[in-house]
Amino acid sequence: MASSGLQLLGFLFSLVGLAATVSATFMVEWKKQTQGKTHRIFDGLWKSCSGYERTTCEPYQSLLKLPNEVQATRAVMLLSVFLSTVALLISTVGMKCTHFMDSKPESKATTAMIGGIMFMVSALSLVRRCLSAGLVASSLWRAVLS
Repeated sequence: MASSGLQLLGFLFSLVGLAATVSATFMVEWKKQTQGKTHRIFDGLWKSCSGYERTTCEPYQSLLKLPNEVQATRAVMLLSVFLSTVALLISTVGMKCTHFMDSKPESKATTAMIGGIMFMVSALSLVRRCLSAGLVASSLWRAVLS
């Protein structure tokens, strides 16, 4: 089992990762379009924003009218947030610096390992979304350059 300092460092990194995942899930700037020099359109997972100097946002009216990619991205992002939250709770129980399950050190180590594996699974679920974001960016640059 790792030292307490190493466990705390991993715990802090996982907190930062969870905060970044939550903020990325709810941010609006997943897809950005410009019309002219000042009019901008932002599409997020939950709402669409547009405007000139002042931007106004409107939530999507129907879940079923969204493209399949947006629906899949929503599901994967929410799954990752859920798995990360559960992994955070499980890892807290298994860390050396906590007093949960002190009478069973082997179970405590196993619990910490399960929490770490859950963090890895939640991170791997985001890899597919990063690839699709790269495809959106490359199609945008192809349109700009041609």
